[in-house]
Amino acid sequence: MAKKSATVFFCQSCGYESSKWMGQCPGCRQWNTFVEETVQTTSKGTGSKAPKEKREPSSLSGIEMQEEERMSTHIQELDRVLGGGIVPGSLILVGGDPGIGKSTLLLQMCKYLSDDGRKVLYISGEESLKQIKLRAVRIGEFTDHLLLLCETNLDLISETITRQRPEAVVIDSIQTMYHDEVSAAPGSVSQVREATGILLRLAKDMGIPIFIVGHVTKEGTVAGPRVLEHMVDTVLYFEGDRHASYRILRGVKNRFGSTNEIGVFEMRQNGLVEVANASEFMLSGRPQDASGSVVVCSMEGTRPILLEVQALVCKSSYGIPKRQATGTDFNRVGLLLAVLEKRVGLPMSNCDAYVNIAGGIRMLEPAIDLGIVLAVVSSFQNKPVDEKTVVFGEIGLSGEVRSVSMAEQRIAEAAKLGFTTCILPKASEETLRACGSIPKGIALKGVSSVQEAIKSI
Repeated sequence: MAKKSATVFFCQSCGYESSKWMGQCPGCRQWNTFVEETVQTTSKGTGSKAPKEKREPSSLSGIEMQEEERMSTHIQELDRVLGGGIVPGSLILVGGDPGIGKSTLLLQMCKYLSDDGRKVLYISGEESLKQIKLRAVRIGEFTDHLLLLCETNLDLISETITRQRPEAVVIDSIQTMYHDEVSAAPGSVSQVREATGILLRLAKDMGIPIFIVGHVTKEGTVAGPRVLEHMVDTVLYFEGDRHASYRILRGVKNRFGSTNEIGVFEMRQNGLVEVANASEFMLSGRPQDASGSVVVCSMEGTRPILLEVQALVCKSSYGIPKRQATGTDFNRVGLLLAVLEKRVGLPMSNCDAYVNIAGGIRMLEPAIDLGIVLAVVSSFQNKPVDEKTVVFGEIGLSGEVRSVSMAEQRIAEAAKLGFTTCILPKASEETLRACGSIPKGIALKGVSSVQEAIKSI
């Protein structure tokens, strides 16, 4: 069969294919995302085709299952985000900003797996062998079970994986890989989609877990078509300011576990170090007796994390007050300020308001609403909140404080760190007292409205 080239336009956002350029993608409705690529098409000839193997459909009762043991990475934070360890045959995408520590984390994972006697293959398309070794020397001693390969040709990579049959593979990164049959440049929509498809078939057929590193765009999404995230089993995002010491690993998609878990790491000279007590780490350096500072408790999956919410309220010098939110939803902050003005009577329309989640972490859970409101009131009145007080609760448009889930775990985390008072929704307090599951050493103050919460502090 003869091959001929054709020009096709692809959407960089969703991978939609079109024969002509369009300003708006019909698939994802994004503007100016079409790029021109040359692809090879195969014309039908008169030659005979090899017969394909027939596969009959199976019933659920006829499928035999066996409990497959997950592979531990010996990095507890990574195991938590993965859902308890690595599932054999899974394809895992790790994304993040440049320099955030993706390659360092995966190289540390390879070290621990190789220390267990597992054969691990690390394939890099961006660094030479000497550059990888320079980074590996910082992390520690490696065994001979870790194999390194610098290659970008997928045919050679597939042949190496088939021949070596490792127990885990790392591809760094997917944007540098290319296939000879695709004429587009590496990193294009066609190459990324084809490369991911080949690696997916390798992972499923051979039962080898494969980690692929993906670059991110300015919007914070993985570069390449959105279909890339649909093809893989798990999508992990490595977040945080690369100029700060902390890093957060967040699961966005996981077919084998929860997508609400996070892992907290600290970047040090010898690599990434797990932060076992994230609450204590986030509250370090908290100011004493400062107005506008309130400690809240948020849940990430099954993990409670204590955070400091800071607010600064000052009289506006312009006709339109300024609003700024860092680490939380800007629109949600505006809504809470409107509730304070309407239900409590605070003249927020004449004041500039700035809200910040200290430490640079981003939290969107509604349970931090009460903490944001009390921090704003504390700054407005210039009266500090007791440093041993922790708050949580969702606020409605009527000014009511609504109950939140997992109140017992939140209070237990606060009591463990030495907090003596907890302001929480009245409904949650009644449920805890009825169950008799209140930790010792912490007093509960149930509130049903914003006015009660302000009076309690």
